[in-house]
Amino acid sequence: MTASFIASRPLIDLAQSTRTAARNLAVLSTESKNHAIEAIAQAIETAAPDILAANAADCKAAEEAGIAKALYARLKLDETKLKGAIAGVRDVGKLPDPVGTIQINRELDQGLILKRVSCPLGVLGVIFEARPDAVVQISSLAIKSGNGVILKCGQEAVRSCEALVKAIRQGLAKTEVNPEVVQLLTTREETLALLQLDQYVDLIIPRGSNSFVRFVQENTRIPVLGHAEGICHLYIDQAAEIEKAIAITVDAKTQYPAACNAIETLLVNQEIAANFLPQVATALQERNVELRGDEQTCQIVDIAPATEADWATEYSDLILSIKIVDAVDEAIAHINTYGSRHTDAIVTEDQNAANIFIAQVDAAGVYHNCSTRFADGFRYGFGAEVGISTQKMPPRGPVGLEGLITYKYQITGDGHIAATYSGSNPKSFTHKDLG
Repeated sequence: MTASFIASRPLIDLAQSTRTAARNLAVLSTESKNHAIEAIAQAIETAAPDILAANAADCKAAEEAGIAKALYARLKLDETKLKGAIAGVRDVGKLPDPVGTIQINRELDQGLILKRVSCPLGVLGVIFEARPDAVVQISSLAIKSGNGVILKCGQEAVRSCEALVKAIRQGLAKTEVNPEVVQLLTTREETLALLQLDQYVDLIIPRGSNSFVRFVQENTRIPVLGHAEGICHLYIDQAAEIEKAIAITVDAKTQYPAACNAIETLLVNQEIAANFLPQVATALQERNVELRGDEQTCQIVDIAPATEADWATEYSDLILSIKIVDAVDEAIAHINTYGSRHTDAIVTEDQNAANIFIAQVDAAGVYHNCSTRFADGFRYGFGAEVGISTQKMPPRGPVGLEGLITYKYQITGDGHIAATYSGSNPKSFTHKDLG
């Protein structure tokens, strides 16, 4: 990246301030952090009318600008969704503190003790699209895990995010946590500058398209936790219970089609296709789902033909592609070819088929006899999530508190030196775990 994109002095000052505040946060007690989280929840409740008004203004402007339907669904923050976000904040407060956990406690020799202790990452940089409720989730998780956070929202959600961050910082001002631990950026230029702050930011979490995540990865030296598209699949096996399969299909597609864990492709075993497809097509079309199918599917139900591009498309809308496959092996091959390693599911009463599917599908979440819509930090009991990681290395899947900490090795001795344990007559280590 060229020098013109290097962060301006004010942004560096902001990052330095966030880092200093994060270091102070890292040593606070669990009680102090939980008090801060409750203060955030109360502040958002108090500011709810202003937040909803700001979101209404964002939604109106976005509609006038012709925002995509899926983005609008994510942008809209009504009273119910805001109450859910506040409940999520309080759920984070109830979770165990991930900081200060002793993962290893080992005697290397008498009086020489090694410990591996969990600790915060430091400062997170989170870049997300038109989704203001992400501000609430990410901020509460950052504080509970002892991290500062610099948030960069999409242009469509600027008013909403500013109102939320204002409330969050007002809540923190009444606690031991410095409000500087939560910052908000709003311009595209600041995004580019943020990616250059490797001295102050420890992890970048981009939430957007595959191309955007790749752009971030290629333009920063900061480690990136990538969550891109959600091309999720549901495979209906020959041993599936039809009614169960229909209910799961409808939920996985229509419960919230704009979500990244909604299915985009339905795979159906050929042995039940003639019976299953007319029934599921009716159920989906009653909910206004546009169906597209491969040649075999179109011979059974009267729907539009699918193209090669459909198998690799995240619709984030009431559109579903359907393909008939010969067996579970073909379903797995299709998923591993076109999927985004997000979440895929099988419906079957054949445990062996389920075991094969779960073992061989390459995804962060692989489900049996349930909807892909369960791929969510709140539903996993994480309280909230900063995003869903589709990478192979951990953290993988919904990233909650455990994905926002690292660890450090601590050794305490009493004048011990390494030379004692080398040379012609070295002393032996005891290497005794102390529990």
